[in-house]
Amino acid sequence: MWYWTKVLFLILLGAIGVWLLYEVVTFPHIWNLRTENPTTTSMIEYRISEAKANGTEPKKFMVWTPIEQISPNLQRAVLAGEDSRFFQHNGFDWDAIQKAWDEGVKEGEKEAKEEGDYDPNDWIPPMPSFKRGASTVSQQLAKNLYLSEERNFLRKGREAVYTYFLERYLTKRRILELYLNVIEWGDGVYGAEAASRYYFKKSASDLTPQEAAFLAAIIPSPLNVFNPKKNPKRVARRQRVILRSMNSVKLAF
Repeated sequence: MWYWTKVLFLILLGAIGVWLLYEVVTFPHIWNLRTENPTTTSMIEYRISEAKANGTEPKKFMVWTPIEQISPNLQRAVLAGEDSRFFQHNGFDWDAIQKAWDEGVKEGEKEAKEEGDYDPNDWIPPMPSFKRGASTVSQQLAKNLYLSEERNFLRKGREAVYTYFLERYLTKRRILELYLNVIEWGDGVYGAEAASRYYFKKSASDLTPQEAAFLAAIIPSPLNVFNPKKNPKRVARRQRVILRSMNSVKLAF
């Protein structure tokens, strides 16, 4: 029995070693982002492969634009909608994470009671089918640049590590610049300049506060939940909330 215990332990140790070696070998060169502008991302490649699998022509409209040429209105609107404490945290907004967890637990308890499956003594809180996120701009950037659409603990672990190194190697200004240039803003539309041209036929440098709030309202789900063609009223409601909040966001570069 002791012999087989040692064998199993060594096999497990070896598997962990191989996995760690794989993670090290495949670790992205995040430090290069200080001077290099990405031409594609994991998200973009996923959308391209998704389109090919569906037999449709892949779309990619992306125009890299320095942050100096992106309207401060859009910068403030995006932070108001996605990460109002961007300049105060180190990549993880623990207060927002705790709030999201508490809201998730309450929502889960409500669903469990409605389904007759609630046990107040259960040590694992019932989580709802819809979970509110608390991802910062840095976390979203890590996910967009490097990670798949899978939702599991391994991916979340990688996201946390990548976020840590993004914050370590890059300035807040650079992180926001990268984020504004790579995130999805519609079907095949990536980045602020492409989004501004697509929706308003103008440069991102000329966006008004109302237009900036509109674009920021789309970010969480531009293809579905906050697709302005599918759900214009929902987008308009979020736009109004962001418009009221964005003036309180200071760009502390």
